[in-house]
Amino acid sequence: MLKTIAAIVVVLVAGVLAYAATRPDTFRVERTARVQAPPEKIFALISDLHRWESWSPYEKKDPAMRKTYSGAASGTGATFEWDGNGDVGKGRLSITDTSPPSRVAMRLEMLKPFEARNVVEFTIKPDGHATDVTWGMHGPMPYVSKVLSVFIDMDRMVGKDFEAGLASLKAVAEGTPPRAGS
Repeated sequence: MLKTIAAIVVVLVAGVLAYAATRPDTFRVERTARVQAPPEKIFALISDLHRWESWSPYEKKDPAMRKTYSGAASGTGATFEWDGNGDVGKGRLSITDTSPPSRVAMRLEMLKPFEARNVVEFTIKPDGHATDVTWGMHGPMPYVSKVLSVFIDMDRMVGKDFEAGLASLKAVAEGTPPRAGS
């Protein structure tokens, strides 16, 4: 009986590991929101990392996180470091490139609860009287991340934070109070 159970466990683990090996080598998560505000106003809220306090979903997850700003005041060269609870971890976000008022590119370096190096991009596209804002992140998927992705949907996990952040960004840019739960 124990040999049968052990054999089943070995086959299941081998199956998970084999399936994980077939997962993509990179990941991408993106969410878009339509905002009734000019691109310049939205760009200013994104390219000035100090202003993230007004809309970032991670501020709500840990209002007491320790924050340090360095480099440029805003735009290329601006850097934000944080050390927070288990929900936000520890890391660094640096703006690497901007194209005012349409794009902000960043390097995200997570240090805790796990190490990761990803690219974060915001694209800001006017469309009539509104502006479409896309928050995206992409990066490598090392084997350990592939194994985790068998059990945890990265798109759903990160995507819900992006959706909450974009809803708050929209509320701030439009001058309306955010809805409860955003």
